[in-house]
Amino acid sequence: MRPCNRHIVDTLRLAEEMIRLADRGENDREDRGCGVLFGVLRDAGCKLRRLAEAERERHIRKGWWTEDSQETP
Repeated sequence: MRPCNRHIVDTLRLAEEMIRLADRGENDREDRGCGVLFGVLRDAGCKLRRLAEAERERHIRKGWWTEDSQETP
């Protein structure tokens, strides 16, 4: 796998983990401050996921994304 594609896959995994953590944190929060924190974390994870997915699509169109790059979170 090309290093640039590996970083995209890693970013997708990180974004998914950020969203999962935000969900867990939201479920367990005890005050509004935590709600703000986990809302920001979820928003950041969603934005990273969108950006990484768009970059993956650009790499696919360029022919840089091979079968061994198909790993996704």
